Amino acid sequence: MENSDKIGKVDIPKKAIYRLSIYHRCLQKLHDNGVSTVSSTTLAKAAGVKPSQLRKDLAYFGQFGTRGLGYPVEILCSTIWETLGREQLQPVILVGAGNLGSALLRYHGFEKEGFEVVAAFDANPDAARSRGVTLPVFPDSDLETFIAEHSVKLAILCVPVEFAQAVVNRLVAAGIQGVLNFSPIVLEVPAKVTVNNVDLALELEHLSYFIR
Repeated sequence: MENSDKIGKVDIPKKAIYRLSIYHRCLQKLHDNGVSTVSSTTLAKAAGVKPSQLRKDLAYFGQFGTRGLGYPVEILCSTIWETLGREQLQPVILVGAGNLGSALLRYHGFEKEGFEVVAAFDANPDAARSRGVTLPVFPDSDLETFIAEHSVKLAILCVPVEFAQAVVNRLVAAGIQGVLNFSPIVLEVPAKVTVNNVDLALELEHLSYFIR
């Protein structure tokens, strides 16, 4: 099996990055179950992609796996983890600690995936705290200072739609490079900033098509 000892910064398309996250989750489950090797067919089926697509995605790391034996689960899992930049917990802030934002703040699954929500910001911090949020909730006027002092690059946006663009403008100006947007609006950001939109109503609309 050929593999470099250290994987440098790899230029990987955005869609492939999303699939790598899925592969990593599947590989982690295999590792937890004591599986040492996995075939491309088995891993592709678990991830919901074609084997040819999986092999193309993994080719960004060089030659992995041995013909007839498959991919080494532990090595491939750690390689993807490092490439995704999750050797250490990445700090994340949340803006808009209303009902949805507070629910996300009470979710404890982020750290397992390599992320730590370190603080929340809201126009009414006391109301957020009354919803059972235990993380620090600061007034939104502290946003820029906190981002600069803690070198945060990722943000979750849960503000009402009418405030979303103004808030994301502040986030970008403060140095945020990635935004997970729960506000049902297409945000305008510079090309260097990545926005992933989560439109719950749109997802339900998509699901309803398949309900008969």
